[in-house]
Amino acid sequence: MKILVLNGCNINMLGIREPDIYGHESYKDLCDMVIAHAKEIGVEVELYQSNHEGALIDRIQQAYKEADGIVINPAAYTHTSVGILDAVKAVGIPTVEVHISDPDSREDFRKISYVRQACVHTVKGHGLKGYIEAMDYLKENYEVKP
Repeated sequence: MKILVLNGCNINMLGIREPDIYGHESYKDLCDMVIAHAKEIGVEVELYQSNHEGALIDRIQQAYKEADGIVINPAAYTHTSVGILDAVKAVGIPTVEVHISDPDSREDFRKISYVRQACVHTVKGHGLKGYIEAMDYLKENYEVKP
């Protein structure tokens, strides 16, 4: 099984950006954790982060017939991007939406998630561990058994 882990804008600033909300762990810490967990559960993983909406859309499209699952934290694009929603719908890859914080407990505009409409599951407010939960969910529910 191959899982693509996508991160949107400002996730590269983890540990620096609003640590009271997003924690003190860095983006490298997140990547190391995801890679270690992928090895532990026996899946291949690719990580990709961009601050550019079009680059995220391009990477989703490239995943067509390559990835068995997507874990996506669109970050601020969650609340604005119909383009990312449409890309996830187009490729038809089981996708889990992840948020480090709980957007539903924050500002009103953060309660809107466009991408959620195309996702099979959402994990929010569990910190970086949410990525692990998302990977486990995909493996348990979408791995093709021999």
